[in-house]
Amino acid sequence: MNGSAGEGRAAYKVLRDWLDTVPPGLLERRSGEAELLFRKVGITFAVYGNAEAEERLIPFDIIPRIISAREWAKLSKGLEQRVSALNQFLKDIYGPREILRAGIVPSELVYQNPYYRPQMHGLNLRGGIYVQVAGVDIVRVDDEDFYVLEDNLRTPSGVSYMLENREVMQRLFPELMAMQRILPIENYANDLLATLKSVAGRSDARTPTVVLLTPGSFNSAYYEHSFLADRMGVELVEGRDLFVRDEIVYMRTTEGPKRVDVIYSRIDDEYLDPLVFRPDSALGVPGLIAAYRAGNVTIANAPGTGVADDKALYSYVPDIVRFYTGEEPILKNVPTWRCREPEALSYVLDNLHELVVKEVNGSGGYGMLVGPHATKEACEQFRARVLARPDNYIAQPTLALSTSPVFTQSGLAPRHVDLRPFVLTGSDRVRLVPGGLTRVALTPGSLVVNSSQGGGTKDTWVLSE
Repeated sequence: MNGSAGEGRAAYKVLRDWLDTVPPGLLERRSGEAELLFRKVGITFAVYGNAEAEERLIPFDIIPRIISAREWAKLSKGLEQRVSALNQFLKDIYGPREILRAGIVPSELVYQNPYYRPQMHGLNLRGGIYVQVAGVDIVRVDDEDFYVLEDNLRTPSGVSYMLENREVMQRLFPELMAMQRILPIENYANDLLATLKSVAGRSDARTPTVVLLTPGSFNSAYYEHSFLADRMGVELVEGRDLFVRDEIVYMRTTEGPKRVDVIYSRIDDEYLDPLVFRPDSALGVPGLIAAYRAGNVTIANAPGTGVADDKALYSYVPDIVRFYTGEEPILKNVPTWRCREPEALSYVLDNLHELVVKEVNGSGGYGMLVGPHATKEACEQFRARVLARPDNYIAQPTLALSTSPVFTQSGLAPRHVDLRPFVLTGSDRVRLVPGGLTRVALTPGSLVVNSSQGGGTKDTWVLSE
């Protein structure tokens, strides 16, 4: 809010002036009201392996994070470029594999990747789109520059929190929001539905039938699944609600079977079809992949997209952008050492106390070491893990992430934040909701913003001018 020079960011002027005039106790009352609203709505997430708190209320901070129109213009252009290149990469590795033959990306990073699905090879997907919904984690460094921290291409979550955060802010601070022009995000569900319909396999006049496939109520993101299905006006289904006949997917209804054209899947690939992947899966639909390969149903996001959001492959994304677009990447990567390379491994082991080391396929803030905040014992334990499987780890510098003000019992205080914008890619066009989900590390000095690690969220305002 204040900028590195302490002169104050222009985008925050209205908020800063308003904060100077609010009476004592108002922010504390509104913060309590926000918590009551979230409890009433029932916005929770599950924490696996935590017997004391299987369902938690995600912490919400009432001070918005504000992005100027100029900043968003650059971000949105960079996001569209990046996701487009990743879609082209996926189409290529499951097709002609030109980037592998050119030596831009090592073949073993694809073929040995646990998310590589040979069943996808040779498929002609509608519009060549593998990633209809992407959530790209962005951080700001050095006061101005934006960096991509991670690409989430399998089943990116968090959009329900983004939408609910905005609704709560509109109820609690209508007078503040009326003071400036904030771009709306309420059309996200309509944009998502339009994106999914655009990639339906059939082109007849009938309106495509879209369903959202969930693992069930015990999944950590079940609230979001039901929320999005309700907002889009589509059926929320589990695997047992669908069946395949003659390579066509049907949904069981009280009026009889109904053909399904698009499945927005929130199930991991290996559980989708017990005839192809895990035979013990009770979550998927037998015969689904055969129907998919026949072109009779679209699965979004496509199976096998996880190859492109692997943390080791992440370090090659700038080269991927250049290879497919012929352009320089608009958004930068965080410098990354690949421990699979001997020289990088040696550097990482010598500097563990200064680096952030991550598992290649880790998520949720688990399986990582934040060197500057780790004990000597923790560093030595992680050293042994890296030495045992160097190809399973990457390392990055500990960045001076930007902070945003949060409300605490002792007043406003800075906390580290990131941003997850959501990019929707259909066969007709790319749609971006202005802003995204801002995640905030509520512990002073912490760089981990994940909700499973004690992080919270806040509303993100993108100004129209």
